[in-house]
Amino acid sequence: MADTKTRTLPAAVKLTLAAEKRVADLMVDAPSDAIGVKLSTPRRGCSGLAYSVDYVTEEVKFDEKIETPGGVFYIDGASVLYLVGSVMDWVEDDFTAGFVFENPNAKGACGCGESFMV
Repeated sequence: MADTKTRTLPAAVKLTLAAEKRVADLMVDAPSDAIGVKLSTPRRGCSGLAYSVDYVTEEVKFDEKIETPGGVFYIDGASVLYLVGSVMDWVEDDFTAGFVFENPNAKGACGCGESFMV
């Protein structure tokens, strides 16, 4: 019988320490039925796709699951191809706060930064 080895693939999206901390903060205040936070890319905006981060209450078969120190982070299975190799960060300054994405698959974005295209 052949010796089979499995290897762990890297996550489609890398979370910075700030993003991991924000996921942890979100989970502290999450609704009681939330099992994690999920990133998806719904069709929206002038460029076609947008980033959406929401609470999730159940696992979906093809979603990618990433264990972080503060909670489980999911990536929508239909969005993974648009996000492979991306870095997700949490940025706060005096005027704004939000997740910021460095996505090598994005070929362009709208002027307001609301959406992107691949």
